[in-house]
Amino acid sequence: MVTSSDFSPPRWLRNAHLQTVLGSSAMRQRLGERQLATAGAVTTQHLVDGGRGVRLQGLHSAVPGACDRGLALLLHGWEGSADSSYMRLTAARLLACDFEVFRLNFRDHGGTHHLNEGIFHSNRIEEVVHAARDVARRFPLRPLVVAGYSLGGNFALRLGLHAPDAGLAIAHIAVVCPVLDPARTMEAMEAGFPLYLRHFERKWRTSLQRKRALFPDRHDFDDRVLGLRMRPLTQWLVERHTEFGTLERYFDGYSIAGDRLAGLRVPASILMAADDPVIPVADFHQAELGASTRLEVSPWGGHCGFIENARLDGFGERWIAERLHASA
Repeated sequence: MVTSSDFSPPRWLRNAHLQTVLGSSAMRQRLGERQLATAGAVTTQHLVDGGRGVRLQGLHSAVPGACDRGLALLLHGWEGSADSSYMRLTAARLLACDFEVFRLNFRDHGGTHHLNEGIFHSNRIEEVVHAARDVARRFPLRPLVVAGYSLGGNFALRLGLHAPDAGLAIAHIAVVCPVLDPARTMEAMEAGFPLYLRHFERKWRTSLQRKRALFPDRHDFDDRVLGLRMRPLTQWLVERHTEFGTLERYFDGYSIAGDRLAGLRVPASILMAADDPVIPVADFHQAELGASTRLEVSPWGGHCGFIENARLDGFGERWIAERLHASA
């Protein structure tokens, strides 16, 4: 089974920003489309129950006649979707390992803004737990395994923390570059290469514009609000659309830094890059992890990049597939 030490890209590919940009590039998007299309799977769209009237959408894929190893639930990053390149590429890898795959869209992601009036925020873990239970009920193939990237990795690990009380039997969780401390992630983006902050601001503004157009009576914020930078825009969201009141309490609400993963009973694997320009690797060295959680840190990889070669093959999706395959 591969480990982080096996990721050794050529020297020209060891720049963190190049890794990060290539990881979400249009070329990788086309690669994901091709690999998933050639997997031979039948993919169907489903609306799942997020509890309290919340509806979430996702895509279930299975190869007819394949040996059923288990069901893999995949969670995307912030402003990504079930059709992000890393989601499709990971799904293709897992389908080749005889898994069925369910790629879940978070609220307001993947063109699902119309399904719920309320705006997405990162503390909406209850609806993801509820949706995971619904997915597990609809597709009862076991074992159930979970994978996630970036904010999706944060949700996956929190799902693992909630799993025992929710009656979810998860065999393994594998995550790449998960957000641990949201406050420090915000600081890293503000102090770092401006491309990342501008990228997320642009995508979030577009999402909020779509929400306003769909529910103008509920969301009547003006363009001045949409023109705010990331921190004040997040503060605006917290004050009007959450119960947390302050940015500090909001960030703390979905933080899994410090000792918060110490009680994680679901076996978990974490792949992190030491040069991640978005998430400080120091957060992982300072975290208290449970006995069944394994952390692997590579010198290279950027943020959810882990591009291996000029063909844009991804080490991250290969690493996830092998971890989940070994646990099933």
